[in-house]
Amino acid sequence: MKRPLGSCAVALALLAGSAAVGSPAAAAHETVAAAQAPAPRAPIAAGRAVSALGLVATGAVRATPTHRPPARPAPPRRVQWQAPVANVFAPQSIWRVPVAKARLDPHSAAMVGQLTHQVAEYYGGTAALNVWQYNVSFVSVPRTQPRVDMRWDNCQKKDYTPAGLTGPGGVLTGVPIPARAHAAAGTDGELTLYAAATDQLWEFWQAKKDAAGRWSACWGGRIDHASTSRGWFDNGFGASASGLAIAGGMLSLADVGRGRVDHALSLAIPDPAPWDHVSWPAQRSDGSPASKSLIAEGTRFRLSAKVDLRRLHLTPIALMIARAAQRYGFVVTDMSGCVAVSAESGTNVKAATGHNPWVAALGGVPDYLQLKDFPWGSLQALPKDWGHRRR
Repeated sequence: MKRPLGSCAVALALLAGSAAVGSPAAAAHETVAAAQAPAPRAPIAAGRAVSALGLVATGAVRATPTHRPPARPAPPRRVQWQAPVANVFAPQSIWRVPVAKARLDPHSAAMVGQLTHQVAEYYGGTAALNVWQYNVSFVSVPRTQPRVDMRWDNCQKKDYTPAGLTGPGGVLTGVPIPARAHAAAGTDGELTLYAAATDQLWEFWQAKKDAAGRWSACWGGRIDHASTSRGWFDNGFGASASGLAIAGGMLSLADVGRGRVDHALSLAIPDPAPWDHVSWPAQRSDGSPASKSLIAEGTRFRLSAKVDLRRLHLTPIALMIARAAQRYGFVVTDMSGCVAVSAESGTNVKAATGHNPWVAALGGVPDYLQLKDFPWGSLQALPKDWGHRRR
C-alpha cells in the first residue's frame, strides 16, 4: 500500500532543524524523542509481562532481576524471544535465496542510477530505517489464543465486499489476535500475526482496535502452511502494495540481537515503475501510471561483492544490512515517501517489558542517520523476474 512520508518526514525536519512547534513534523519529532527516552521505571520480568499480554514478542531484550542484587552485580539475564518471522518461510522462499552469483539486468547501471537519485533527492540524501513508525508490528501468538472475527473497515469506499475477506474461511474470520497487541505506528497500521501451532501467518493494513476492544482492518491476507510458503500472498491479498509478505523482509529485533541478517530485506522507494510493470516475485504494484522509472516493484538489488565493507564508515546496523545485501539483496516491495528499509516495531516488546529495545539497539545514533554513507551506488540490479520458474 502507498505509504505516507512517515519517518522520512521526521528525518527531513530533524536534519534541517526546521520543525516548528505544533507542526506535524514537530509532533513526529516529539513522538520519536519520547520513544528514544529511557523509561522512568525498571522493566518488569519479561516472561511474566508476555504471559499477561497473551503474546510472544520477537527479538532479544534484557530483563532486570526482581530480587535484591548481590554485592557484585551479575550481568543482566538475556531473555530469548521467538525467532524472527523471516525464519518462518522455507529456505527456498524468495526471502532466503542467495543472489551473489546471479547475472545482472542489462539495464542495471541505469536502474541503480535511478535508485541513487531517489536516495539523494529526498531528506538529506540518507535512506530511512523505519524503526519507530511505518514498520512491521509482528506478534507470535500462543496455541491457546482465542480467535475472533475482525470487522472490515471499508476505508477505500468500495461499493462491494471483496470475496474472501469476510465470512467462512475469510481473511478477517477466526483471527487469533491478542487484545493487547499493537499495530505499527503510522497511518498504515501494519500488523502481522504468526500462529506456530497452526503454521498460519496474517498481515493486516490499517489494523485498528476500537474503545470496546474490537479489531478491524481495511485489508490484509492470510498464508496457510507458512513454513512451506515462498513468501507472498495470492489473489490480491496482503498488506503490501506488491503482495509480498512485509514481515519476510523486515529487519527484525532478533536479527539485530544476533548481529546477522540471514534473509533479503524489503526496500520501499518513492518512484517505482508504473503499476502494470511488475517483476516477480511481486504480484502487483502501486506505481504511478505516469512514472518513467525502470525499477518495478519486485526488482531485486544486491550489493556488489567487490565492496570492502571493512573500509566503510557504517553503523553496526548498516553493516549488518550491507552484508545481507551482498548475500541476499533487497526486494522492492512498496512505494514510500523516501527510500526506506523497514524494521520490526518494538512496541509490543515495550508493552511487555516497559522498554523499547530499539533505544539501546541504535547505539545513540538516530534512526534517520543509521544508513548514512550506505553504498547505494554499488548496488546491482538483477534481471526482471529473476528466480521465477515458469511451469
